[in-house]
Amino acid sequence: RSRYKQIVFRQEPFTTKTAIKAHQISFLLLGGIPKELVYDQDKLLLKDENGGDLIQTQEFKRYVESESFTVYYCRKSDPQSKGKIENVIKYIKQNFLRGRKFTSIELLNEQAQGWLERTGNGKKHQTTFKIPLEEWEIEKQYLIPIKNQHVMQEENQIYHTVRKDH
Repeated sequence: RSRYKQIVFRQEPFTTKTAIKAHQISFLLLGGIPKELVYDQDKLLLKDENGGDLIQTQEFKRYVESESFTVYYCRKSDPQSKGKIENVIKYIKQNFLRGRKFTSIELLNEQAQGWLERTGNGKKHQTTFKIPLEEWEIEKQYLIPIKNQHVMQEENQIYHTVRKDH
């Protein structure tokens, strides 16, 4: 309802494990977990569909159950259910990322938090005509407490060159 936004950037493509870590970082910054989260049907979170039932990946299912929030997946190609998040992504790309020079992922995430405070959450929303940060202060009291407050450490990644004959 508040339209409060949170951003986490990564340099490498997301995996289920790093998507969970991004959730944890966001929940720590937000101070809790909303009762329901809405997602697009992403392969990092869903592994299959069985007669209309969406089957989550084991890792994400365990995470959802451990934190006790519910999930709702948008229907494929449904602009009404996906429009809000698509507009937020477009807003971030056109207002925060446009023209920005990348130097490091840490600096980008730090700049994103500053931009959110000043602009993304600090200015009046064009649809609701309310300031997301002020509305967020009202909503904050309804968050579910975070059960697992540890943020998973990134595994040390070792890159190798693999040739065709190996």
